[in-house]
Amino acid sequence: MNPNLRTSSLIKNNTFQSYCRVLQIICETRGTNSKINKFADCLKSFENNAELFLAAQFIGEGAFEEISGKKSSVGSRTSALAAAAFCEIDYDRVFKPCRTATGSSSETIERLMENVDVAVQKRDPKNLSLSDIKNIFEELYRAKSRAEKEAILLETWKKMTPVEIKFFIRMLGQGSLRIGFENRSVVASIAKAFGQNHEEVRYAHMITGSLGKTTVLAKDNRLSEARFRLFHPLSFMLASPIEARLVENFEQYIAEEKFDGMRAQVHVDGEAVKIFSRDLNDITHSFPDIVDFFKLRKLPPVVFDGEICVFKNNTILPFQMLQKRMGIKKPGGKILQQYPVLFISYDLVFTGGMPVFDLSLTKRRLLLEEVAGIYKLPITNQMAIMSPGDLEMLFQRALDHGNEGLMLKLKNSPYEYGQRRKSWLKVKRPGGSLDTVILYAHAGSGRRGGTYSDFTLGISVKEDERYEEEFIPIGKAYGGYTNEELTLINQRLKEITIERYGPTLRLLPRLIVEIEFDNIQVNKRTKAGYTLRLPRFRTIRWDLGPSDVNTLKDVEQLYNKKLEIQPDHKSLNSSIIF
Repeated sequence: MNPNLRTSSLIKNNTFQSYCRVLQIICETRGTNSKINKFADCLKSFENNAELFLAAQFIGEGAFEEISGKKSSVGSRTSALAAAAFCEIDYDRVFKPCRTATGSSSETIERLMENVDVAVQKRDPKNLSLSDIKNIFEELYRAKSRAEKEAILLETWKKMTPVEIKFFIRMLGQGSLRIGFENRSVVASIAKAFGQNHEEVRYAHMITGSLGKTTVLAKDNRLSEARFRLFHPLSFMLASPIEARLVENFEQYIAEEKFDGMRAQVHVDGEAVKIFSRDLNDITHSFPDIVDFFKLRKLPPVVFDGEICVFKNNTILPFQMLQKRMGIKKPGGKILQQYPVLFISYDLVFTGGMPVFDLSLTKRRLLLEEVAGIYKLPITNQMAIMSPGDLEMLFQRALDHGNEGLMLKLKNSPYEYGQRRKSWLKVKRPGGSLDTVILYAHAGSGRRGGTYSDFTLGISVKEDERYEEEFIPIGKAYGGYTNEELTLINQRLKEITIERYGPTLRLLPRLIVEIEFDNIQVNKRTKAGYTLRLPRFRTIRWDLGPSDVNTLKDVEQLYNKKLEIQPDHKSLNSSIIF
């Protein structure tokens, strides 16, 4: 497919087929601006607002709007088994090797639909509309059993072309469509398509939580009608990591201790309470103790930004303790007693019937202190920085308390939702470092297109009787290297590649990298039983070989050592105001 074609010429009667052809062209297009222009052309071609709504939703949110709370519950195995049945091939002997070769289940299914005669004969594309696809997604949402879902997929695929089937499956995953086009680019396309101010479009998307609604408002020149609603998640303001010695203009910042917890947003209106995670998922049912805490206080409509921590005996316990609560939808009494949690607020984004994003941090803090004082809520303690010595002293005190380090926040900064700038700085020490081996290299997208920039890292289990392999994965790293180092890595990959699976290379265990990470987390779904939190390159160890790689037992020892560290109970109150 020629990526130089104008996408507007491909949209015929706004069918799902022509829409997916545009998605494919965007995937094959180099350069973010070119991709934005093509999707802007696509949006302009829709006259029907209902279809326009879905065009924006499908590319950015998938089968369902994020604010709907709906999930398709159609996993990759379900779609893979359905595809094997549709193509009348053996799942284990044919489908799985094909998937290994491409590195992508949806791409495998697309190719099988194109090349297996029985699949070609079964399909009779019907030019389904985007609304037709929405109805099928709803039908899958209502389906209870895997057999029922497979039956819907088999019937649906008869009416589709291979490219439609591929993107239909990816939309069900409600993640990235893997075309190098994230939500910020969708927002830019909306602004360009309808001649609107980019920041006004971004704001409308943030407060409505809906790409579809934002697009329709932009088209109809009604962005000013966008209204904030409680109980749908807002994009979080993000922090940039920095070393203490590199902080400039420190007197313009205030400091807070960075807790070893889970970022969350709490929406409250009387006895109605909802909690959202940083990835905008509803986690209310996992923390009934926090819900009860806020229900008792009967607050007016308000939205807090803060941290969930396991808090016991006047101590914030390590993140590993919080993991015992994460993912449990309805924790029992024993779990609640063993791992009690506390929500510590450090910002306020809605109060008094209106968002307060545009107010400075200093003014938002005054509002937070007022609410916290009236309703007896725990909030962070803020500390002034007058000299580099203050910064070092506060940083060390935070570590002595068992906390991760400091957050430095620019006093006059607004709440920059969804942005990672220099208004908030994260000053912390790495949770540890390991010498690892690169097992797989994955092709990048966007500005890193054409290079391998994402890497699966492995640790040694050669001497571990629990495993037959020599190395097993421990995490993935996406940064920490320079452009020059990335060039050298890509040159080395040519010499150590064993197999190619579509965008993924399997490598000989020859390239050793020292990585640093924030923490070690238990993850029973992995071979190692652990994953690393935010691993990144520290040094490429050209001088080391496979025998120098750290072992799984090293990882276990680091994890257990973290659990043994006891914070300074006596001085902990200096980091929280109750």
